[in-house]
Amino acid sequence: MKEPALGSPQNTIAVLQKYHFIFQRKFGQNFLIDTHVLDKIIRSAEISGEDMVLEIGPGIGTMTQYLAQAAAKVTAVEIDRALIPILEETLEGYENVTVLNEDILKVDIAKLAERENEGRPIKIVANLPYYITTPIIMGLFENQVPLKSMTVMVQKEVAERMQAGPGSKNYGALSLAVQYYAKPYIVANVPPNCFMPRPKVGSAVIRLERYEKPAVKVEDEKLMFKIIRASFNQRRKTLANGLKNSSELDFTKEQIEAAIGSLGKGASVRGETLTLEEFAILGNTLRQSRR
Repeated sequence: MKEPALGSPQNTIAVLQKYHFIFQRKFGQNFLIDTHVLDKIIRSAEISGEDMVLEIGPGIGTMTQYLAQAAAKVTAVEIDRALIPILEETLEGYENVTVLNEDILKVDIAKLAERENEGRPIKIVANLPYYITTPIIMGLFENQVPLKSMTVMVQKEVAERMQAGPGSKNYGALSLAVQYYAKPYIVANVPPNCFMPRPKVGSAVIRLERYEKPAVKVEDEKLMFKIIRASFNQRRKTLANGLKNSSELDFTKEQIEAAIGSLGKGASVRGETLTLEEFAILGNTLRQSRR
C-alpha cells in the first residue's frame, strides 16, 4: 500500500489545479492541509486493523489515505460528483477503500454496516461540513446505527456545546442529546490556517464514544427530548414557563408544576441547570401523570 502523499498545501494545490477543481460553498468544502492534525485524528480514533471506518466527505482523499493504512476497510461517502475522478486517482492502489458518490443523509448506514461489516459496529471519522454537522451526528445516534465511536472535525463552538455541562453558557439541547448517547471528548482545537480554503471560524476534533446503552434510563425518549427542547427554547424563562408554553407538550399546569416539584429544585429552576438524569426523571414523572 502506498504512503499517504497528500496533506501538504503544495500537494493539495497540485491536485486541485490538475483537475481545475472549483470549491462548492454549498457543500461546505474545507480540505485539511496539516499532517500533524491528520496524525492526531487517526491516533484519537483508535483504529485497528480489524475496523471498518466510514468517512463522510473525503474531499480529495487526504485523510482517506491515512485511514486506509490503519483500518481493515474504509467506505468514503462523497456528495460532490466533481471529486470522484480526483478520488479515483488519489486512492488508486488503496484496495481496501470504497468510494460512494452519495448524500450521506440519504444513505442507509445500518444496511451499509450489515453489508460491508456483517453488522458489527463501525467507526466514523470525518471532517464534517459545518452546515449539516448536527443532522449527521444525531441521525447516526437516533437511527441506531451500529457504531463504536465517532471522531469528527466540527466547528469549535459546536464541539464545545457537545461537551458542555449544566450551568455553562454552551450547555443546551445539543449537549444533552449527544451525552445521552455518547461520551464526548475534545481531542484538539484546529485553527483556520490548517484548511484550504480557510474557514471563518475555528474548528475542533471531538471524539464521541458510543455507550452500549443510553446514559440514563427513560421510559419515553421522544417525550424527554421534547421537554429538553422546550426548556431551552427561551433560556431566560423558568423551566415551568418553558414547558407550559411549549406547543410540543400537552400537560396541564398542575402536572408540570408537580413534576418539577419532584426534583426538589424550587419553582424558579431553569432548564440550563438540570442534568441529563434530572431531565430523565422529569420525563418519567410527566409520563406517569398521564395514567
